[in-house]
Amino acid sequence: MACTETIRSAAIATTEQQNASALHELVANQAALRPHATALLWQGEAIDYATFDRRIARVAATIAGNGQPGERVAILAWNCPEFVELLYAVPAAGRIVVPLNARLAPAELAYQLAQAGVSILIGDELLLRPLVVHPALPPGLSIINLGQEYEHWLSNTRSSELPGSQETDPAWILYTSGTTGKPKGAVLSHQSLLAGLVSAAQGRPVRPDDIYLYPFPLFHVAAHNVLLQHQYGAAVVLLESFSPASTLACCRDYAVTSLSLAPTMIAMLVDYPAFRAEDLASVHTIGYGASSMPETLLRRVLDTTLAGMSQSYGMTELSGSIAFLSANDHRLALSHKPKLLKSVGRPLDHIQIKIVDADGAICPPGEPGEILVEAAQCMLGYWEQPAATADALLDGWLHTGDMGYFDTAGYLFIVDRKKDMIISGGENIASREVEEVLRQHATVADVAVVGMP
Repeated sequence: MACTETIRSAAIATTEQQNASALHELVANQAALRPHATALLWQGEAIDYATFDRRIARVAATIAGNGQPGERVAILAWNCPEFVELLYAVPAAGRIVVPLNARLAPAELAYQLAQAGVSILIGDELLLRPLVVHPALPPGLSIINLGQEYEHWLSNTRSSELPGSQETDPAWILYTSGTTGKPKGAVLSHQSLLAGLVSAAQGRPVRPDDIYLYPFPLFHVAAHNVLLQHQYGAAVVLLESFSPASTLACCRDYAVTSLSLAPTMIAMLVDYPAFRAEDLASVHTIGYGASSMPETLLRRVLDTTLAGMSQSYGMTELSGSIAFLSANDHRLALSHKPKLLKSVGRPLDHIQIKIVDADGAICPPGEPGEILVEAAQCMLGYWEQPAATADALLDGWLHTGDMGYFDTAGYLFIVDRKKDMIISGGENIASREVEEVLRQHATVADVAVVGMP
């Protein structure tokens, strides 16, 4: 396709990058280095870095002209270029962006809007329609529909110079699903998100001529992968939402070189009736996370494609990932180390992780305990929840709530969520381990195990 040729010819074959202290500088740096290279591919249209940078600056100036620094601006939308520009522009304007989960019910959305103290809500009209009539919607909220109303707002609202950003300024608030109680808003700063990109680049290096496909919702912490590509001048193929048909078509039509998927998405791809191995011929890396990869599925992917598989472990509170199971680890798992498939990989060198028991003592290899993390990419805390923040961030360590252990080779294994551990006869039973056994049965598609008195 001509579009593919444009992407490849515009990219500069170098890994040089300029340092950034604020998120929007990632795009601004590439606009200076390679202005005509493609930043986003959306429904067949290529948006280059220079155009995208100007757009971000325009949106940021408009937001800066409304309200005060530190105010929160929420987004309720499916994936689109405007969503990406707001992820950059809102923090550039000295505000904090709050991406909302488009799958939530109006009552849940109203709670998050109120809890975050949002002053401006920008979103898809169809998603906003049931929310704007909900009785719990916070009063005084400015609501702007994407499309003509959004463009009119940008063209006819006063703008202002940007206030400047400090690395430690809050940039995003991402609400975690949580295992108990109401969701908590994890506050991620420019610094923590940029530190997360350092980890991501080590775990999955990016080339400027890469063409990366992003199928996850942008309201998820996985959106840091889009920032990662922009940091290195690569192109991002943005899908409104995941489907096997659109994913395979984009991989084929745009010669996609890397993409991120959940194991369930990978299974949907290879099970899709029209799937052909040729559709993924250009793909060199498939990154995945959120759950382990069944060995049977891994073998199918590696036997039918040339793609290397890379698993990552992280969470919202960590602005991304801190450990990676490399493509070579996956090959070792299939050849003679099958246990590696149950691991999430090795932590990166600059990440500090310790496994502790209930008394805070370090667990020896093979003994499970809670995973604690010390890293620059840790969140600032939970928005307006000091008690929850104090519980999660203690003496500089993030208490993840995940139970795991190290083996003698330094691989990290996740056993379960701390709150999901089942205690029977005084013994700890990991529901995840029971689930993995049941999944091995040929007639079991999926399973969830819970404890009952």
